[in-house]
Amino acid sequence: MEGKRSARILTRRPPHVKRAGARPARRDHGRLVPMSTILVIGAGSVGAFFGAALARQGAQVAVVCRSDYDIVAAQGFQIRSALLGDHVFRPHQVLRQVSDCAEPPDYLILATKVLPDLDRVALIRPAVGPQTVIVLIQNGIDIEAEVAGAFPDNEVLSGIAMVGVGRSAPGVINHQTAGSLRLGRYPQGVTPAAEQLAYQFSEGGVPCSLTDNVVGARWQKTLWNASFNPVSIMGGVLDTATMLGTADAREFVRQTMQEIAAVATAAGHAPPPGLIGQLIEVTAAMPPYKTSMAQDHEQGRAMEIEALLGNPLRTARELQVPTPILESLYALAKMIERKSASDT
Repeated sequence: MEGKRSARILTRRPPHVKRAGARPARRDHGRLVPMSTILVIGAGSVGAFFGAALARQGAQVAVVCRSDYDIVAAQGFQIRSALLGDHVFRPHQVLRQVSDCAEPPDYLILATKVLPDLDRVALIRPAVGPQTVIVLIQNGIDIEAEVAGAFPDNEVLSGIAMVGVGRSAPGVINHQTAGSLRLGRYPQGVTPAAEQLAYQFSEGGVPCSLTDNVVGARWQKTLWNASFNPVSIMGGVLDTATMLGTADAREFVRQTMQEIAAVATAAGHAPPPGLIGQLIEVTAAMPPYKTSMAQDHEQGRAMEIEALLGNPLRTARELQVPTPILESLYALAKMIERKSASDT
């Protein structure tokens, strides 16, 4: 069960702002506050969206941008948002690779997909300094331990994003729905570094709540991820409106979520009562949205099947929780993945 701090959104600067040598500062309520330095690795739609929020607040945000480097270096990210207004995010620096980072940042935000063939530890190592706080804004269950184990002297923050964004063209990000974060120290607790970053996100227009049970918060997000994502690639690319378009469809999604909730409960992270119904109703009220897995499948990119579905299923097997729907979705998703790989 999450503590009272879990739903707290910081709307004023916490008293623990880090000192930062001679770095540039900005005025906040009449006081000089050092600007955080941020490095975003994985500046796709999610990374660019949240990096833009921190830049609006005054942080110095650098991004590692490989495929879109030329266009982003020349004109920044074009962010199209009916909620926040269309705007341009021009990073403080645009880097081709992580090793181009000359000075370790205060916060390193890793926003890549969690894929079996991506060595996240090797990827971020060139930019991690003794004081760098590592922030994982990534999907999935059991994704933090590998990074935390490789950097035992660095604080690791885990972030759960609720946002509908997509990349429609090089350097162009479409923001469709929501845009919030839950943030906490891994494996548990709330720290001054987490409070400071949450404040900066909230000041930049992205509500960020703190949780002292971030593993439990990840299981709550997995109710959505491990149901809507794999279903969205079955029989083609399905959006959320299609997946909830009939009573039978809603019931199937509900039963899938109930299986995931049973696994989370067995793992010691029981979701709060009523969460399943709330997630379904909130999703039904959104404009039709293609999940991240559906977007990846549609564009021939690697999908996060293992992080989103495989990991919770392996936990279910370990704890001997029956999950026939999850077993079926996983088997079908792997078939689709193999077919996609053979077609490329």
